[in-house]
Amino acid sequence: MTDKKVELRCLNSLAKVIAHHELDSRYFLERATTFSNEIYSFQVAYRSEQLIKGIRIEIESPLAECTTVRKVGLVPSELACYGDHDDYVISDQPGLYPDPLMPLDVHGEVALPGSWSSLWITVDLKNQHSEGVYPIDVILLSADGNRMGSERIDLHVLSGSLPKQKLIRTEWFHTDCLANHYNVNVFSEEHWTLIEQYVQTAVKQGINMILTPLFTPPLDTEVGGERTTVQLVDVQRDENGYRFDFRLLERWIALGERCGVEYYEFSHLFTQWGAQFAPKIMAAEKGQLKRIFGWETDATGEEYGKFLEALLPELDRFIKKQGIQDRVFFHVSDEPTLDNLESYRAASRRLSQFLQGYPTFDALSDYEFYAHGLVNTPVVANNHIDSFISHGVENLWTYYCCAQYKKVSNRFFAFPSERNRIIGFQLYKFNIRGFLHWGYNFWYSQYARKMVNPFVQTDADRAFPSGDAFLVYPGETGPIESIRMVVFYEALQDVRALERLEGLIGREKTIAMMEEDLAVPLTFSDYPHEPDWIIKKREQINQLIASLA
Repeated sequence: MTDKKVELRCLNSLAKVIAHHELDSRYFLERATTFSNEIYSFQVAYRSEQLIKGIRIEIESPLAECTTVRKVGLVPSELACYGDHDDYVISDQPGLYPDPLMPLDVHGEVALPGSWSSLWITVDLKNQHSEGVYPIDVILLSADGNRMGSERIDLHVLSGSLPKQKLIRTEWFHTDCLANHYNVNVFSEEHWTLIEQYVQTAVKQGINMILTPLFTPPLDTEVGGERTTVQLVDVQRDENGYRFDFRLLERWIALGERCGVEYYEFSHLFTQWGAQFAPKIMAAEKGQLKRIFGWETDATGEEYGKFLEALLPELDRFIKKQGIQDRVFFHVSDEPTLDNLESYRAASRRLSQFLQGYPTFDALSDYEFYAHGLVNTPVVANNHIDSFISHGVENLWTYYCCAQYKKVSNRFFAFPSERNRIIGFQLYKFNIRGFLHWGYNFWYSQYARKMVNPFVQTDADRAFPSGDAFLVYPGETGPIESIRMVVFYEALQDVRALERLEGLIGREKTIAMMEEDLAVPLTFSDYPHEPDWIIKKREQINQLIASLA
């Protein structure tokens, strides 16, 4: 129901409501299905003929207690796309894009004249509701309490449930950005509180592996430059060698266990883009804390070799004492190219002497690194993954970043949300074991030259298309999720639904059903672009599970 002064419309979670665009009917929503152990999201878009302040939102539903409402915020993008992008975009122009999911204003929301806004409604059933159809009414009230309009969907909670997430997912957790943005000392109690808040949010959204800074991660750092020190392993050096204190690392792991983290991704022990140097490592020597390794340190040199010979056996013993030896992954160097094959080989061999039994994994695109046995868990860009699939590589991971912007899935502001969510079907079909992305909360400009305000500069100071560098925003009291984050989690729920169906009818029949209406088989670059394909396919999967469960 809509008042003449206010228009309202229910939309599914794939809609991106652009203030000055008319709504696309392909995203309209009246009814949907879900399982009792997944999270369901939808939107209510609204606009008015004139400026209206102080709007209150109410939910009337048997599911009201498990329903939350947030406002979809608009943030600017200067660099929306690269100049040679494909045509599967919402826009390639600078502008205001919907992304942060903001808490409702205590003073009420605002309807703008002739401009669409959106509310984000989340239903988290937590296995507490039985099978049945539940109406959800979203009601807008004026400041004086009068009903301005309402929209309803009917949500059918199906019998059955989805299996636990098997896919391993990491979004690189930039511990230094938390300290710098909130202006707290590294590993102070205030910092630990923030770390826990951001880890909790990550885990809630299906991020079950956390980047763990043994030493300050050598990631997106200008050659010769430094990032704020975040080092969990205390090092002392004297004439007798090295001593290590793992108490901070032990606290980190205890925090992770408390929050539900399942895997720990130990930070890279060699620099990015070639493994030619050591990361920044601080040590106490003669009572002074100083940098003992960094850009000036040859990765193949004797001194760094002695350091690793001292560190890694002790770290191995610590890991086993913690009982997490089956849940730890190690990195060598991020994004090496074939030009770096020999330096990467030397670094990989240096680690393999001490890390037998632990998986090593790195983001890369060239099959040669795997063929030479230099990495046992390849993390392959989704626009280069076909050669790994054709070689039958098992235990395959994938990733994307700013460079994957033609044909394949990604989550830039300027991309439609269905281009984000389609990856769930791709991950399932090709039995991908893990997904990695570099930007959970990278609130720097490129190369970490300076901090940025992510509510104002969403493109790392015009370096990467908006949507690449971070998934969460720094709220005053903790993390603020984004549309992109929630939609990617929906993709993970799609994977779980497909796995549930596979358990009922088998993998071959599940893939056949998934692809039955496609002109060509699904790949990482060939997939349906219509938003209603994902919605209808998931509904088909749901109904089939419910009928067989």
